[in-house]
Order: sequence, then C-alpha cells, then structure tokens
Amino acid sequence: MRLHLLCGAAVAALSVIPQAAFAQDAKTAELEARVRQLEEALAAVKAELAARPAPAPAAPPVIQIPQAQAPAAAPAPPADGFRIGAHTVKYGGFLKLDAMATQYEDGDLPNSDLGRDFLLPATIPIGGPGDEETHFNARQTRLWLTTDGVVAGRKVGTRVEMDFQTLPGAGDQRTTSPSNLSLRRAFITVDNWLFGQEWSTFQNTAVLPETADYIGPTAGTIFVRQAQVRYTRGPFSIAVENPETTVTPFRGGARILADDSVMPDIAAKFELKRPFGDFALAGLVRQLAVEEGAVDDKTTGWGVSFSGKVKVGPRDDLRFMITHGEGIGRYVGLNLANDAVVTASGNLEAIPLTAGFAAYRHVWREGLRSNLIYANQVIDNDGALTGLAVNESSQSLHFNLIWSPIRGLDVGAEVMRAERELESGVSGELNRFQAFAKYSF
Repeated sequence: MRLHLLCGAAVAALSVIPQAAFAQDAKTAELEARVRQLEEALAAVKAELAARPAPAPAAPPVIQIPQAQAPAAAPAPPADGFRIGAHTVKYGGFLKLDAMATQYEDGDLPNSDLGRDFLLPATIPIGGPGDEETHFNARQTRLWLTTDGVVAGRKVGTRVEMDFQTLPGAGDQRTTSPSNLSLRRAFITVDNWLFGQEWSTFQNTAVLPETADYIGPTAGTIFVRQAQVRYTRGPFSIAVENPETTVTPFRGGARILADDSVMPDIAAKFELKRPFGDFALAGLVRQLAVEEGAVDDKTTGWGVSFSGKVKVGPRDDLRFMITHGEGIGRYVGLNLANDAVVTASGNLEAIPLTAGFAAYRHVWREGLRSNLIYANQVIDNDGALTGLAVNESSQSLHFNLIWSPIRGLDVGAEVMRAERELESGVSGELNRFQAFAKYSF
C-alpha cells in the first residue's frame, strides 16, 4: 500500500517538472527582449549626442566686489509751522537779558522810569547832581504768533506780537520783578489790505540798525505803532491811521494829550529796491485838534521822510533816515517834541522839527559785526509861545560789537552817549554801557 502511494507521488512530481521548465524559459525570453530594447534606445541616444557640436568652454567665474553703500540722505528738516484747517500757524520770538551801567551827569531817574531800560530822550535828567546806577532786566523778551492761508480764494493772514516792556504800576525789583505783557502788533491781512495795529506806514523799519538798546537812534527816527487800515500795491502803500495830538500849553506846562481829531492821519510810502540798496520815501498829512477848556482849534500837520540802506562792499552797509515836518512830534523820537503849541489867542500852531540818523554796519568776520550810529533831532520852537523849558534838541552816539557763536544766539556790548538840551540852553547827558544776550527761536 505504501509502495503504491510512493509510486503515485513520484509519477505526479515527474509530470510537473517539464511544465515548470517551460514557464522559466518563457520569462527568460521576455527579459532578453526588454534588454535588447534598452540597448537599442541607449545606442540611439549615443548617436544623437555624438552628432551635436561640442559646447564652448565655460568662462571663468567673475568675482563680484561689493560697492560701498552711499550714505543715507539726511532727514528732512521739520516743517516750518503746523496746519490748523486752511491755515499754517507759526510762532516764535526771542528771550533777551540786558545789563546796563549808566552814569547820569545832571540828575537821576526814578526806579520805575522806562528811561532806565532804554534810551528815552525826553527823560534824560537835567538840572541835578549826577548819579550812577546798574540795572538788569529781561523785559524786551518778545513772543509772536502768525497764521497764513487761503480762504475762499483770498490770501488771509494774521499776526499777534507782544513783549514785556511795561511795568505793573511803579514796578517792584525787590522780590519778583514783574512786568506786564503788552501788545506790540495785532493785525489781519486780506490780499493787499491790512487791518489792525502795525508799524506806521510813515516809518521804515527796514533801516533800523542792530543795537543793544531797545531802539538805538531814538531821537532821529520815526517810531510809532498804531491802529490803521492800509492798502499796499507793489511798492506803494497808503493808510489811514489813528489820530492823536500832543500839545504844549501857552508859555509851557504839562503836555496836553488831545484825542479830538475827527480826521484820521493819512500816511503813504513808496519803496524802491535796487541791486546796490533799498530806499523809501514817505509822507504824512494829519489834522491837529484840541478842545481843552478855552482852547478849541484845529490846524494841519505834515511830514516827509527819506530813508535807505546802501550796500558797501560785499557785507557792510550804510543806513540812514532824514525826516522833516510840522506837527509830527509824536511820530519822531518817542514824542520828544509836541505836535503843536497854543498861542496867546487860543489857536494851535504846529511845531516844526528836523530829525535823522546814520548808521554804518561793518562785518569783521562771519558772525561778528559792529554798528556805529549817530542820531539827532532839532526842534524849531517859538520860545515866546512854548516857554524856555521845552526840549530844543537831542542827540546820541552808539558803538557796539555783536557776536553770534551759534545760530539764533547773539551776545554783545554797546557804549552810548546821549544828550538832551532845553530851549533855555540847559542840558543833561548820560553815558551807558550795555551788555546783552539774546536767543531767537
């Protein structure tokens, strides 16, 4: 039985062997066929590569040297002013300290007198024992605010400017040294029109020299700020300005401040600019009026002024002003002379005067300059009407040295001699040394 089984298995195995051998031969043939295909494809690729031209040799690599970077641009300067609606708003001013040592040869000034702060010709002491004093103050410190814009197609601007050059009552230098904030300029501009308080059109501020003193050539210059309406077209300006009349009583006495004029003061100015200098010709016509007790009269005042700044060399200049008229006393020299005098019959008579100054500015080097200034005013009083105690003349001489070590900062010193003379021939003199530091912003 077992033998029969073994024989059956052997026969089955022998029958399978030929079938396996046949299957192996079929796979081998298939592999050989694929190998031949791959060999034929490889031969075709080799033939194609052989037919192509040889590539050019590669260029040597270029070494890039980094370039130095350009310095970064400086930051843009801050905007000048700032915007509020349609307007550009700006503000500025300066802070100033003055230190003065003054010798009065013929008297003294009260502690609260403004003549201690700056040259006020009418207050130069006369007829007393001399005195000396030292005085410090910061009252010339100034602030201003402006706006500029276009509204409904019109160019509109404003300016408000103030300083502290007034004292509260009699003043107090013992403890806090207070000063009042006082209005200098406040006006509106609309295209060619100006409305408000501004320098008189009769004045040419462009020719005022640089001085340590508040004004400098005070006796010889027009110096008035007042309310007005002005029209300017090109080089020509004309304005109606606030009227005010100062009067000397018959045979002298306390000044009469008359606010009785009906007509405003009328001022006009023509400016001429040339490569060698700038010039201005100004005129003034005004009504003088007083209603004081038994005096009730009117008369006419007039004045002309010619001023200029002439270039001398590349940096120096000569500045000047000459003014003449009748009844213009309050406009010149801080009212050294009155406008008119009352006659014996109670009428007004205008008082003539002539005033002027010359100033030479020399630049020693960048940031260092000097000014030499002479100013004078002569008043043609009728002594029979005014008496002999009224002012007849005043003059002053100044020399300064001013240095600007950095932008906006000025430090300097000035020596001054000034004189006032009365119609009687009696006079008084002062000598002053003034040092200052001023920073504008």
